[in-house]
Amino acid sequence: MRVRSFTTIILFVAAAWAQSGPQQTPANPTSPQYVGSAVCKTCHPDVWASFYKNPHYKSIASGTDRPEQTGCEGCHGPGKAHVEARGGKATIIAFSELAPKSILNNCLNCHAKDVNRAEIRRSEHTQNDVVCTSCHSIHRSVSTKALLAKKQADLCYNCHGPVRAQFNMPSKHRVNEGVMTCTDCHNPHGTPAPTWRMSARPRMVDQALANEEPCLKCHTDKRGPFLFEHAAVRVDGCESCHFPHGSTNARLLKRPVLFTICLECHNGAEGFGRTGSGIPTQSSSHNMADPRYRNCTMCHVRIHGSNADPQFFR
Repeated sequence: MRVRSFTTIILFVAAAWAQSGPQQTPANPTSPQYVGSAVCKTCHPDVWASFYKNPHYKSIASGTDRPEQTGCEGCHGPGKAHVEARGGKATIIAFSELAPKSILNNCLNCHAKDVNRAEIRRSEHTQNDVVCTSCHSIHRSVSTKALLAKKQADLCYNCHGPVRAQFNMPSKHRVNEGVMTCTDCHNPHGTPAPTWRMSARPRMVDQALANEEPCLKCHTDKRGPFLFEHAAVRVDGCESCHFPHGSTNARLLKRPVLFTICLECHNGAEGFGRTGSGIPTQSSSHNMADPRYRNCTMCHVRIHGSNADPQFFR
C-alpha cells in the first residue's frame, strides 16, 4: 500500500509540474528576422487602417501562426532588413517587382490546399501569365470576399472583349444585370478535363456535381438521366444548339430558324451518330418548305430527353 501511495504522489507531482512548468515554444530559427506587422503601420498607415477587414488579418488575430505565416510578413517576407534600410523594394518581397511565376508560388504557399485551385498551374490563365495579382488586389479590393481589384465582370471584360459584346445581345445570360457572375460557370483558377464535347475542351468551364455541365446548376429539369437520351445533349453538350453567353436568336440558339439546327445532325450522312450508322433524316411527310414542319419542337417537345417516347414527343 505504501509503495502504491508513493507512486501515486510521484505521478501527481509530475502532472502538476507539466501544467505549471515552462512551456516549450516551437523552434523557429528564422524568427529574429521577423519584426511583426505592427511595425509596418508606421510607414504604411493607409494599408494598416483597413487591414483588419482583410481575410488575411485572421493570421494576426489568431496569434498562433508562425511569424513567416502571419500578417504582412506572411506574404512580403521577413521585415527586419526592410526596416533597417528604412524601406525600399530591394529589401522586401515586392509583388510589383516579381515575375508572374514567383507571384503564383508565393500565394500558393498558403492557398495550394484549396481544391478549386488544384489545376491552377496548367490553366490557360497561368500559361498566359495571368496570375493572382492580375485580378486580385490584397490591400485595395472592392470586395472583401474574393479581394477582387474590380467588379468581377469588369475584370473578365478587360481581356475577354468579345464575350462582353455577347452579353449585350438580345438573348443573353444576365451577367451585366448582376443576376449571375462569370464564376457561376467558369473557374478562373483552372478546371480538370471536361466530360463533354469530345476533345473540344471548353474554356475553364467548371463542372457541376463532378462531371456535368454548369448549365445544369440552374436548368435542373434538363439533368436526367432520361430513358430516351438525346445524344446531342448527353455527348456534345448544350453548346451543340446554344451559345452560352448571348445570341441574336431566341433562347440563345445558334441559328435563327430552329429546323436548320436540327438538320446539322439529322441529314442522313453516313458514318455519323452514336453508332456510326448515320442519323436518319425526317420522313417524307416532313416537307421543309412547309412552315408547319420548321419548328421541330412543336411536336418533339421533350427534345432534351424523355422518359416516355423515343421520338421525344412527350
